[in-house]
Amino acid sequence: MRNIQTEQKKSLKAKKTKGVELLLGGPKKAIIKLSIPMILAMSAQTIYNLVDALWVSGFGQDIFTNKIVDGIGPNALAAVGFVMPLYMMVIAISTGIGIGGGSAISRRIGGKDKSGADNVAIHSIILIVIIAIIFTISLFFTGGNIFTAIGAKESASLAIIYGKIIFGGSIFLFFNQVAYSILRAEGDANRAMYAMMFGAGLNIILDPIFIYTFEMGLAGAAYATILSMAITSMVLVYWLFLRKDTYVSFKFKSFSFNKDILKDIFRVGLPASIQQLSMSFTMLIIIIIINMTNGNEIGVAAYNTGWRVVMVSILPLLGMATAVTTVTGAAYGSKSYEKLNTAYMYAAKIGLAVETISAILIFILAPYIASVFTSTADAVQLKEYLLTFLKITCLFYPGAALGIVTSATFQGTGKGLYALIATLLRTIILTVALSLLFTFVFNMGISGIWWGLVIANLIGSSITFVWGKLYVNRLRKIKQAI
Repeated sequence: MRNIQTEQKKSLKAKKTKGVELLLGGPKKAIIKLSIPMILAMSAQTIYNLVDALWVSGFGQDIFTNKIVDGIGPNALAAVGFVMPLYMMVIAISTGIGIGGGSAISRRIGGKDKSGADNVAIHSIILIVIIAIIFTISLFFTGGNIFTAIGAKESASLAIIYGKIIFGGSIFLFFNQVAYSILRAEGDANRAMYAMMFGAGLNIILDPIFIYTFEMGLAGAAYATILSMAITSMVLVYWLFLRKDTYVSFKFKSFSFNKDILKDIFRVGLPASIQQLSMSFTMLIIIIIINMTNGNEIGVAAYNTGWRVVMVSILPLLGMATAVTTVTGAAYGSKSYEKLNTAYMYAAKIGLAVETISAILIFILAPYIASVFTSTADAVQLKEYLLTFLKITCLFYPGAALGIVTSATFQGTGKGLYALIATLLRTIILTVALSLLFTFVFNMGISGIWWGLVIANLIGSSITFVWGKLYVNRLRKIKQAI
């Protein structure tokens, strides 16, 4: 009996350390093995976002009901567009804490400090629950005023209904993002993928049922989203706290906040959150500029819908970025700077190639994509705006690879401030300035906003990549001098 128990313990130990062994092995293999699950998971999530927009636009209504359902069509897409910047803020905060905690965990794993990794994981969970409660209450009560302030008119009532449901259940989103980061930080990208794909798949199934079968319209889309996230949270709670087969362990009884650990999480997490928040803030400004050009709610709907297509196109980069953060973090923790450089450059080259192909495909398929999202009779102008957006914005995809991979490397090595500065340059400074320049000085109208996005991303990504190369080369020289 004792021999059987010993073998079980050995087997469990091997299972727990498999992801860690991957992190500490060859960087190219680690990048691929960790990227693929995340790309698949993000593909499912992004496909859900597209399908969600399709249902909300009125596509497929005849399949599920013979009745006329209120709260769908261009106004519903516009309502989602007004909610999206605030929703992105929620994602920004949760993702930032997750990145900060994940970076700290992977660096401790690289330094063979398991107890330290456990402590960071516990801090990350408790911290995100506290932050989630604060933001959930705040946005639930203030969201409506913000929608009106940024230009919501005909779609204002829909935006308020949708926003209150989404923000009321956002605690599940906060928790899920940090749980995914903990799993990825210890090299267990597969389970993070399973959870994300499960949640997205469930959402895709529930959406038309709530929107059309239950005749809830846009509110149904919100309820389907929250229910899917809540069920996914239950799965993650089981894996992390009940099943207890993760590398990191959670012991809450003797927990007390450690100032140094909080600093380590916030050192990467706070800049990462601000980095993502800057994108949300940029979305708000873009919406305001759209209204200034008389693009109004149709322009906002085109921007919101088109940006979902952009997210599909760059999702290989986003999946790869999570792998780069983890792999470079482990390499940095073990002072293996040549491995760090290999991971960085390998990811940049793959990302550049993939996004070049993606840009070509989107440019060719743009008319068909625009037609799918404009199936109702009152969506003629929306189709025109969306087609223009897709054909222009695809030009920045290849350059985005260099910027996103570099930011992920900064975050992995604990230089969250560097990643923040790079993002602020691209979003708040260049995107806003160039959008205003092309729109009002060059009199390009709403198309000037799209060109501003493209030029800003290309310039910002190029500068970030040069900075990243100099930073990594400096680390390699330091190592060689020792």
